[in-house]
Amino acid sequence: MSPLLLIPAIFFTAGFVQGLTGFGAALVAMPLMAFIIDIKLAVPICTLCGLFININMTLKLRKSLDWAKIIPLIAGCIPGSIFGTLVLKEVNGDYIRLFLGILVTAFSGYSLLAKPVRLNLNNKWGYLPGFLTGAIGSAVSAGGPPSIIYTSIQGWSKESIKATLVSFFLFSGTMAASGHLISGLTTFYAFKIFLASALPIFVGTNLGNSLSTHISDNFYRRIVMLLLVIMGLMLIFQNV
Repeated sequence: MSPLLLIPAIFFTAGFVQGLTGFGAALVAMPLMAFIIDIKLAVPICTLCGLFININMTLKLRKSLDWAKIIPLIAGCIPGSIFGTLVLKEVNGDYIRLFLGILVTAFSGYSLLAKPVRLNLNNKWGYLPGFLTGAIGSAVSAGGPPSIIYTSIQGWSKESIKATLVSFFLFSGTMAASGHLISGLTTFYAFKIFLASALPIFVGTNLGNSLSTHISDNFYRRIVMLLLVIMGLMLIFQNV
């Protein structure tokens, strides 16, 4: 079956997951697309589709946006990205992914089985997960967990968590999409698949976001931790 039919179906599901939780589109889409198309084509498509999802989500959650929470993450991400590009590329990426996978799996697994961790840190602490997200993302393309964990332990409402994550990922996704366009990774065919996926993404994201309004904050956090466990295990088994 043509990628122009299969990939939009994948992004309907990916959009639903991100609409529900504020993240996870790439977690759903990338492994499935890897069975259909070359990874060098899948990455820019996933970036464009993720950018579209985060624009849609940011507009829907604009009333919950709090720039005092978002700006520290963005401000930390910029030097983190530079650091990751210049320094962490010298370190074996497999070891970074393995360590990150173990850390994420252990934390999220504990949070699922025990009482959820809630620290209510000052917003200035956002510089650290922002830096780590930028650094790890630039080095091994797996930077999401630090910012997801940070927002999940803050005691914020699910709307505030989602608004913070999607607006932050909108910024980082814009940087990534610009890099792909400048480097030539975003081809006309990649853009064609993105356009074919736009409507399914829009519908899936809206459905996920609508369902999110009907679940409690505690249940939402359990879904987030379950997805983090899956992300952590994927990082671990990539290196086994």
